[in-house]
Amino acid sequence: QVRLVESGGGLVQVGDSLRLSCAASGRTVSVFAMGWFRQAPGKEREGISCISSSGGSTNYADSVKGRFTITRDNAKNTVYLQMNSLKPDDTAVYYCAASLARLCVSPSYWGQGTQVTVSS
Repeated sequence: QVRLVESGGGLVQVGDSLRLSCAASGRTVSVFAMGWFRQAPGKEREGISCISSSGGSTNYADSVKGRFTITRDNAKNTVYLQMNSLKPDDTAVYYCAASLARLCVSPSYWGQGTQVTVSS
């Protein structure tokens, strides 16, 4: 069993930056690909970034490519999402997830989410 807890969300202005953290406890997450997903009001949850178990490979949705960076520290069982140049369209609940599949398909574990609101 893996417990994931996100933190770092908040209310920011357009163009600001935020860093989300996802702390894992229980089973080590070093065997999992880790991803960040988000869900905006009235929209379906979308995958925005994934990092391989070793951290050697990363993927991003087009909507965040060049602005967001995913990293992980397996020694700390923590995954991060650095978000720069935030836009109002980035407003959503952000979820961390752990997956045994490549590209973070069908995650086995989810966090509870953290709200990010970008105000114009």
